[in-house]
Amino acid sequence: MGFPSNGAEKPLKFLIYGRTGWIGGLLGKLCEAQSIAYEYGSGRLESRSSLEADIAAIKPTHVFNAAGVTGRPNVDWCESHKVETIRTNVVGTLTLADVCRERGLILVNYATGCIFEYDAGHQLGSGVGFKEEDTPNFIGSFYSKTKAMVEDLLNNFENVCTLRVRMPISSDLSNPRNFITKITRYEKVVDIPNSMTILDELLPISIDMAKRNLTGIYNFTNPGVVSHNEILEMYKEYIDPSFTWKNFTLEEQAKVIVAPRSNNELDATKLKQEFPELLSIKESLIKNVFKPNQKTAKA
Repeated sequence: MGFPSNGAEKPLKFLIYGRTGWIGGLLGKLCEAQSIAYEYGSGRLESRSSLEADIAAIKPTHVFNAAGVTGRPNVDWCESHKVETIRTNVVGTLTLADVCRERGLILVNYATGCIFEYDAGHQLGSGVGFKEEDTPNFIGSFYSKTKAMVEDLLNNFENVCTLRVRMPISSDLSNPRNFITKITRYEKVVDIPNSMTILDELLPISIDMAKRNLTGIYNFTNPGVVSHNEILEMYKEYIDPSFTWKNFTLEEQAKVIVAPRSNNELDATKLKQEFPELLSIKESLIKNVFKPNQKTAKA
């Protein structure tokens, strides 16, 4: 679905929220590489007048929201900071969507796919993933609960493109937000196949989605699933042959975290139809992450 953006006639200019965040920072670098004019918003998402001032000053053709509360060091933070989480993830995101709609602007919103968990109709290992129109079934963490809530409300805004990101990975293995970096530093890891997002491949696609004025919900993951152990095996093969790790069960994990975590497979068919060149998760991991970082002897 497309939206008649007022950016169709003018040269592209992006307004990006989330300057200090991982995705927001990468978006700016991508705009520079593609010679796309962009500015970061200085307004707070929950402050309508500050968003209106940003748009009036910057005059963007498209708006990107990569701001939000994920919690530090992890989503457990949200369990004890519920009002702050609501303020940004719900009130802020809805305010930005509404301000953009009033001005005929498309909002590309980086959301989450951590609003589902494997169930009887989508069993682990079945290859049956959750589709864009499926109702979220995971509210185990307050973070996921707010994200499911706001996705449902945003679906009423015809100017919003919601991208369900999961367990984001990039070629920057020094970044503490990178899923690979996280699991290599954990004392123990679970081993469950999941859909994941390779940012090196998918963030440029999100810019193309804006250029095409696409709206609606998209599962923003590479097709297929990969497990923690499969990623760590690749890490061992390409980066550090001496690397070792220990697994533990979900029951054991539950004892060391406050809120349960989402595990699921998302169906990426809709995104793949729009971008047929999209690689499967394992292909993308090797091409975009492990080969560029390879430290072991090349075969």
